[in-house]
Amino acid sequence: MNRAAAWGRPASEIHWLELRGWASMAAMPSVLEPFADGVWTVTRDLRFFGIETGSRMSIVRLPDERLFVHSPGPLDDELRSKVDAVGRVVAVVAPSKFHHLHVAQWQKAYPEAKLGCCPALVEKRADVRFDYVLGDAPAREWAGELDQVHFAARTMEDEVVFFHPRSRTLICCDAMFNLRHHRSPMTRLVALALWNRQPGATWLEHLMMRDRQSAREQLGRMLDWDIEGIILSHGPMVRSDGRNLLRRAYGWLL
Repeated sequence: MNRAAAWGRPASEIHWLELRGWASMAAMPSVLEPFADGVWTVTRDLRFFGIETGSRMSIVRLPDERLFVHSPGPLDDELRSKVDAVGRVVAVVAPSKFHHLHVAQWQKAYPEAKLGCCPALVEKRADVRFDYVLGDAPAREWAGELDQVHFAARTMEDEVVFFHPRSRTLICCDAMFNLRHHRSPMTRLVALALWNRQPGATWLEHLMMRDRQSAREQLGRMLDWDIEGIILSHGPMVRSDGRNLLRRAYGWLL
């Protein structure tokens, strides 16, 4: 049986990284975990190039029970039922160059929802019809409810970072990691090698962020947010003191 048949998804919905086994999410019970009022997360096991990192998608309820889906993961019948129970999906965003594997599946399930992506995905995912290319300005569907910054200085991911003012929650994919205490010894070893000893960045940022002036400006706009909690895609989430953690993660830039 091929991988597409095993996952119960059409091959057209499966990215080549999955087909080659370089990125794979394990089947897990679909648990919609409350993070804050009107904010939920779904955590999945994920192996990326053989390293267990885990991955997490976020859902934010907008006014009128509309839903904003960030970094969508696998969508099975169980998860779809739970999502539909809390609201109506109107927006789905793939905010990072590495967080896009399941956008086609969500687009098929919610054809009326607007689909957004970071600029780097326009060419990388030419197979997907995106409604918005994300930048610093919120789209109409979530304007006034979510703020965002295109962290373009992190050229490896080209991530767009979001902030939910009502719950004071920063929502990111790869701008911060927290893998030092992962259950996998190999992942902990990789985190140690990358200097990821607490929620934050790694030494790789010192190499890939060449435009330090732009990086400081983009980070400064994020630090203007009144951040308390941080939803991370990789590793345990942060419940308090989020702005100070973000400042400490990129202190070498300031």
